[in-house]
Amino acid sequence: MSRFLNAALLCAALVVPIATVSTTLLAEDQKTVVTYHDKQHGDDHQWNSREDRAYRAWGNENHRKYSEFNKLNDNDQQTYWNWRHEHSDALLKIDIK
Repeated sequence: MSRFLNAALLCAALVVPIATVSTTLLAEDQKTVVTYHDKQHGDDHQWNSREDRAYRAWGNENHRKYSEFNKLNDNDQQTYWNWRHEHSDALLKIDIK
């Protein structure tokens, strides 16, 4: 009986992490991707961690109090996109992974 119990515990210890990892990966795949359209430049930008870092750099450079991007008015959003087109990830030293 103890062999069966040991085998069951070992099996559970191996199966639980595998099930947890697959659930976590599925949740990450189903995250909603937020995309903004840049009217002046006619392109779309996905909002991700790199874009957030660039947005914060823009705010610091322009002495702005932090506000979520989606709460900015259209003119301020366009001002950011104009700035962003002149500031690449490499120029801002944002890690590209």
